[in-house]
Amino acid sequence: MENIKVGVLGSGSWASAIVKMLCENLDSINWWVRNEKSAEHIMEYGHNPKYLTSVNFKTEKLNIYTDIDEVISKSDIVVLAIPSAFVVNAFEKYSINLDGKKLVTAVKGIIPEQNRIPVRFFHKEYGVDYSDMCMISGPCHAEEVALERLSYLTIAGQDESFNQQIADILACRYIKTTISDDLFGTELSAILKNIYSIASGIYAGIGYGDNFQAVLISNAIQEVERLIDAINPIHRDVLTSAYLGDLLVTAYSQFSRNRNFGFMIGKGYSVKTAQIEMDMVAEGYYAAKSLMEINKKFQVDIPIVEAVYNVLYHKISPIIEMKILAEKFS
Repeated sequence: MENIKVGVLGSGSWASAIVKMLCENLDSINWWVRNEKSAEHIMEYGHNPKYLTSVNFKTEKLNIYTDIDEVISKSDIVVLAIPSAFVVNAFEKYSINLDGKKLVTAVKGIIPEQNRIPVRFFHKEYGVDYSDMCMISGPCHAEEVALERLSYLTIAGQDESFNQQIADILACRYIKTTISDDLFGTELSAILKNIYSIASGIYAGIGYGDNFQAVLISNAIQEVERLIDAINPIHRDVLTSAYLGDLLVTAYSQFSRNRNFGFMIGKGYSVKTAQIEMDMVAEGYYAAKSLMEINKKFQVDIPIVEAVYNVLYHKISPIIEMKILAEKFS
């Protein structure tokens, strides 16, 4: 493939999965790994010591740095795969300059400090034009990429040629890609699905079964459609993979950290204890609060988001709150 200078920021599961995909098509990838010991381990042994440890990287293709600025300066396209809760903290330590860069967000969460979706955050804070950004959506879990199980990605953005370029460098034997022009709706849907996944986990923890889960998710996709249509009213089909498919895999999969987080809450864990036990970020926790703030402007009926927010932030009994919510479904 053409000599594209691509940099990846982040070293968690999803960042590692993206690097694995890029290694299938590119001769060189710049990779920011925050922890110096992890960076050294990857180069010496060919795998990430903390995440997706079964993946063997083609180290001859990797240029690993512990300085974000260095990766950005050496890359034309920057793929952001840092958990949304840590983006501001990670960036404020550097003199970030994204002038002339193309940005791909693979954050799958909201920037909690500003209640902004990632593309809006980078547009407002770093002056990146919307046409120079796209986002990666599922349905796709990093763990299945590691196992090379057939997975699908949607690349959404305003510039069709840029979307296709990113789709091409990610596509491989086990990854199929498609493109979309719904940048804002796709990113909002990717954020919302994490909240619904927490709801799915809470219900499972309480003891609700598969029959009810189907009703929950059918109501959730309607909620997604109402909210993203209010925020960004364009024609879209929410029954396609980027919306419904991404919601389904996150709500049902054993690999879903948001569902696992919700399951622990349903079993009686406190939020703090569940977070410590997981040792991973459940993006839906931050998204629930941010979406409640955002919806003050739009006043859309989002009872599932409200119920999850009440359980997580107001410490209302999940059994009581979820029973009340269940009565609203049809």
